[in-house]
Amino acid sequence: MGHRKHSQPRRGSMAYSPRGRAKSMEARIRGWPEVNSDEPRLLAHAGFKAGCVQIVSIDDHEHTPNHGKQLVTLGTVIATPPFVVIGIRGYTKDVNGFQAAFDVYTKDTPKNIEKAFKVKVNDDDMENAEKTLGKIKQIFAIAAVTPKLVGLEQKKPYIFEIAVKGGDTSAQFAFVKELLGKEVKIDQVFESGSIVDAAAITKGKGWQGVIYRWGAKRKQHKSRKTVRELGSLGPISPQNVMYTVPRAGQTGFHQRVEYDKRIMVMSNTEKNEFEINPDGGYKHFGNVNGDFVIVKGSVPGTYRRLIKLRKQIRNEPKKVLKPNILEVVLPLSLIHI
Repeated sequence: MGHRKHSQPRRGSMAYSPRGRAKSMEARIRGWPEVNSDEPRLLAHAGFKAGCVQIVSIDDHEHTPNHGKQLVTLGTVIATPPFVVIGIRGYTKDVNGFQAAFDVYTKDTPKNIEKAFKVKVNDDDMENAEKTLGKIKQIFAIAAVTPKLVGLEQKKPYIFEIAVKGGDTSAQFAFVKELLGKEVKIDQVFESGSIVDAAAITKGKGWQGVIYRWGAKRKQHKSRKTVRELGSLGPISPQNVMYTVPRAGQTGFHQRVEYDKRIMVMSNTEKNEFEINPDGGYKHFGNVNGDFVIVKGSVPGTYRRLIKLRKQIRNEPKKVLKPNILEVVLPLSLIHI
């Protein structure tokens, strides 16, 4: 903090430095939880953020003051169209880490995906992959989700990897082989009450000053030149500014992961279990059609942005409790003038 009479903690967290723009609109998941099961399963799904609602539910957390009482909490509506498994990828491991050993793709790729993702499919790819299973350490499913399925204008699909855990690599390979070329819905991966991690790109704020970006303190109103800047950038020697000094720069549009988000509602608009579409639809999104989930709390990103839901990697509970939902309160209807 420089020379001052009273010390105080630094302003802003260094945890995410440097705070630069994300390279892609799609968040990348680098870590996957382990599954203690003999049956292979997919560990992630994806959807698009629609808007927010209020959830009226009964608190089922034991040993809490509100246990058994009615609670009103924020919920985020995520439209979750089915994704298509278009390929299988196997990784070997050496001193340099994981290396891609083989890729096997389906011959029945949908036309809209084939336009954006052209691969050469050979007849002997599957046989060659099965021969190398003894060296394989990880199996991933290559999935493609199309934004147009939820009513968005974007035609180009998002293509990403989903880890497969449980059992040995041979069982995992056979599991993904059965799904090759097929659609996978959200209820095949998660269930109501499951706790997930949400990965997305946050809302971009552009170039912001040091007060907004780092939470630095404003100087007094009679300060020289300006109030909304730091009092000092550091000592006179050495003649460079340290990276720990808060500076103005890019704010928002960062990749972030929020942990332990509970799925409160998992349904389909055709079931009419809950009315989730306000009059006029959600702002900048419209009506949600098809499969959707309502996640407790907020998730990173703005409306229409891709949200990846991964099986929770921390604090896994012993059992999944299905939430007792009394009502879903919609936002105020949009008034079109």
